[in-house]
Amino acid sequence: MTPHRSLLFLPADNPRALTKAKTLPADACILDLEDAVAPEHKDAARTAAVAAIQAGGFGDKQVAVRINGLHTAIAQADIEALLTTPPHAIVVPKAEQADDLTALGDLLDAASVPNHVGLWIMAETPTGVLNARALCAAHWRIQALLLGTSDLSQALRLPPDPQRLGLQTALGLCVLAAREANIDVIDGVSLTIGADAEFEAVCRQGRQLGFDGKTLIHPSQIEIANRIFRPTEAEVDAARRVLAAWERAREHGQGICVLDGRLIESLHITDAERTVTLAEACAGR
Repeated sequence: MTPHRSLLFLPADNPRALTKAKTLPADACILDLEDAVAPEHKDAARTAAVAAIQAGGFGDKQVAVRINGLHTAIAQADIEALLTTPPHAIVVPKAEQADDLTALGDLLDAASVPNHVGLWIMAETPTGVLNARALCAAHWRIQALLLGTSDLSQALRLPPDPQRLGLQTALGLCVLAAREANIDVIDGVSLTIGADAEFEAVCRQGRQLGFDGKTLIHPSQIEIANRIFRPTEAEVDAARRVLAAWERAREHGQGICVLDGRLIESLHITDAERTVTLAEACAGR
């Protein structure tokens, strides 16, 4: 299991940011060729991203690259550069049509890109959200669904709201689609920097909604995201007790058991095993 608690966006044309990212405790760094890069710097950003992948030094962090939109003129150049120097994942912005993702995945296959290289797709538009189910199932390389809540909020004409009430339907639909496809689902960025209490609250809301982590725009957000999206000590202890109780029940030929007045059956074992595995993966980073 690879934790995806904190995915930090970095402008690929900012060498200081790329250098600093190697020392940061984010689970993944996304080298951005799209929104964070001015049009006149696109070529330089692509070259810098490829050089950063080749140089390495990111430790156990995953390194992904967000390309420009598939229907833009520059996207083909982004993809061609990454075919020979692939990151851990290619991030596809504003995904809307499953056929586009199928074609991109098939292109990676035909180019013999290693199987571990995934596609992380972004739902940022009403069409993307409504098609999320098909998008998540479009190709076997798709590993994660990322929410682009800033663009989505604009498209939905939502007023600023720390509770994100207007996004609840979209967030829920994307969680459902990702879970059906058995891939991770990552909450969108928070544009407020320095308001730790507000950011922690939105992270907690995201975890309650079922998200595995959060995309980030600033290093100061990493610690909070890592802490909120990992199992707590109490959750891990409870999971271990569930597994121990289940093991005792199975030794006696029982298919259910009771722990602390709560009925335990096989579905709870799956949750408990995942909690322990995720906690161990987080601790090892």
